[in-house]
Amino acid sequence: MAPIMFGALVVFLLLGYPVAFSLAANGLIFALVGIWLGLFEPKFLQALPERVYGTMNNEVLLAVPFFTFMGLILERSGMAEDLLDTIGQVFGSIRGGLAYAVIFVGALLAATTGVVAASVISMGLISLPIMLRYGYDRRVASGVIAASGTLAQIIPPSLVLIVMADQLNRSVGDMYEGAFVPGLLLASLYALYIFLVSTIFPSVAPGLPLEAQTLRDPDQKIVPSRVLGAIAAAGFAFLIATGSLPHLTTGLIPGVANQAVWGVVAFVLLYFIMSGTARLLTPSLFIALSLSIAGAIFLMTETGVKFGADYVVLTMSATVGLAFVVAVINRVFRLGLLSKLAEQVVFVMVPPLALIFLVLGTIFIGVATPTEGGAMGSVGALILAFARGRLKFDLMRQATYSTAKLSAFVLFILLGARVFSLTFYGVDGHKWVEELLVSLPGGQMGFLIAVNALVFVLAFFLDYFELAFIIIPLLGPAADKLGIDLIWFGVMLAVNMQTSFMHPPFGFALFFLRSVAAKVPYIDRVTGKLMQPVTTGQIYWGAVPFVCIQLVMVALIILFPGMVTHYKSGGVQLDQQQIQQQFENLSPGLDTTTPPPLDLGFGK
Repeated sequence: MAPIMFGALVVFLLLGYPVAFSLAANGLIFALVGIWLGLFEPKFLQALPERVYGTMNNEVLLAVPFFTFMGLILERSGMAEDLLDTIGQVFGSIRGGLAYAVIFVGALLAATTGVVAASVISMGLISLPIMLRYGYDRRVASGVIAASGTLAQIIPPSLVLIVMADQLNRSVGDMYEGAFVPGLLLASLYALYIFLVSTIFPSVAPGLPLEAQTLRDPDQKIVPSRVLGAIAAAGFAFLIATGSLPHLTTGLIPGVANQAVWGVVAFVLLYFIMSGTARLLTPSLFIALSLSIAGAIFLMTETGVKFGADYVVLTMSATVGLAFVVAVINRVFRLGLLSKLAEQVVFVMVPPLALIFLVLGTIFIGVATPTEGGAMGSVGALILAFARGRLKFDLMRQATYSTAKLSAFVLFILLGARVFSLTFYGVDGHKWVEELLVSLPGGQMGFLIAVNALVFVLAFFLDYFELAFIIIPLLGPAADKLGIDLIWFGVMLAVNMQTSFMHPPFGFALFFLRSVAAKVPYIDRVTGKLMQPVTTGQIYWGAVPFVCIQLVMVALIILFPGMVTHYKSGGVQLDQQQIQQQFENLSPGLDTTTPPPLDLGFGK
């Protein structure tokens, strides 16, 4: 009955019925059929009200509306526009600079908004016309915008990670910490792809012309800045060669691969410095950043605590905080310590980075739960919007309405999934799925290959929320039985499920970009030229390389599990053998020695 039930659900979904009602109706219909055939115990349905109430009483799920509200407020506060404009000026002079800026801002928005639609639409409206204006290939431009927007699913505070943790019965904080490094590495792989494309085909991603670099400081000499940058790169290379930096990440990526990653980082740093981004550096900023980075490295090395996501957030916050102090002093006293571009970068980046520390930093170091972090993030977003003069009643109304709509969507799917799973478990469907998956040839590796292939194919047709509520509860017990770490398993599947946004022709990120990309020829407002529209085929072909990169990321997580399992380094680990030994010491020989007879003295 379980396979028939699962097949019927697929038919309901293919017919176009809403997922929540398809799940609930399928569960109730097959419960009645099972009772009629004697395959389902009616008393199972008595647990249904408790399951529904338990879902509505789940405090972890409160993080969903909090993070959604925070993301919507930030998306409408103009933060994305300032970030894209400023970071575009930083990278704009080099080939592929605007694409690098989109990836960087996409990762930053992902760590603050956590909403894919907001990121894709914001960057599509702002960056796509600029990229087309200066000669970017339409496939490269549309692909990098859609892919960078999907980083909101894997970089905390991702909504899907909250749902994933809830479905796998694991801590949301651990899921966030485990996903942080893979999310940053995925963004780095996107940047590596742009580097290769812009190097091999320079015409598809040209640099900005001088007239477009509005924040360029004509009085600043680029040679001293490049000298300072070269010194920074040389110092970085020295720390890598002596093993100081690679030692911090041996728990994430062991062996030669760890050295190779740091070598690539040093090369990229030198490339960007020599290519023009050194304009950010002035002697005072160089000294401030060097001191803060040296202090952070000393702190991580001397404390003996393994490198992890918490230190990434704290180090980044300390570095940017020091730069912000220098920028404020420079502006108040007009000291001329910073270039015009450097000062603008500092003031634009501090608010989102402060919000990242407020949310993720407090979660990672254990000060706040994810729900409390989401509440603080919402308050922080309101404060930022108020400081920018964007906090209006209409903004609050739209954000509240959209938050309620998405939260109700998630809750109804979860309630439908609870009804479906109750009947599915009642007919022993979970045992059927578990035995089917555990008995796959190849053990753990065979199981992982089969599961990833299944999720990848289903992502063509199902949204990531639907995958999380329908598929993950069936896969989790089998993974647990095979001895697979469920946090690692959840992060791996989250990266795989990210392809659901990018799959042609049903990817939601592609739909979001299609809604804001030009459909007819238009006159560019800056150059006055007639611009051709972006076709749907160009959007689809642009997404294909990034889907392949996401699959490469899945393979890297399988090959280097330490980049996820480092979350254990901050927790208390229990040694089961020592615990057993302590119990034996408390009652030596209890199982082998007969206790003496009880003597109350009545016979004397």
